[in-house]
Amino acid sequence: MGISEKVWDVLTTVIKMDDKVERMADTIKGQQMRIEDLTMRVVRLETALEIALASQKPKISTKNILK
Repeated sequence: MGISEKVWDVLTTVIKMDDKVERMADTIKGQQMRIEDLTMRVVRLETALEIALASQKPKISTKNILK
């Protein structure tokens, strides 16, 4: 195998690897967007839960304290 063939093989390998890296970067970006979306959904759920729990607590009125 000549030097030019070896160089060509190396170049084609690098090009293939670059394509794979670009596809992986796109996949990672998509996953990051999904993670951020899920994080925001969890925050909204936590907020709704905290509001619901706060409304369930018995409220102390001044009438009960003065008695």
